Amino acid sequence: VQLQASGGGLVQAGDSLRLSCAASGGIFSNYVMGWFRQAPGKEREFVAAISMGGLNTYYADSVKGRFTISRDNAKNTMYLQMNSLKPEDTAVYYCAAATVTWRRLLRPTPSGADFGSWGQGTLVTVSS
Repeated sequence: VQLQASGGGLVQAGDSLRLSCAASGGIFSNYVMGWFRQAPGKEREFVAAISMGGLNTYYADSVKGRFTISRDNAKNTMYLQMNSLKPEDTAVYYCAAATVTWRRLLRPTPSGADFGSWGQGTLVTVSS
């Protein structure tokens, strides 16, 4: 499956932003999906994941309560609604399709190694 992330931009602290991830070339609903981010000079980190049907979600502690992951399988699109943004949320955000089941993904926490297809990334910059 091919993935295309979009929606990044420059915002101020406290603002909101919604990222989108459009999928093509595969059966989108067959994939557990996730978002990762990589800040300048730091390693890539997990942000959020969503099960194939969208009923189950999982978040990194750093974004829990502020970010919401969702998907629309009819539109082959995943979203990341980001509220109350902080300067430390500044990063390139990547969407990815998992190669493992939801159950396997949470043992113990999602890893980039569990994802096989990646989008090109979209830059989110949060100014203070």
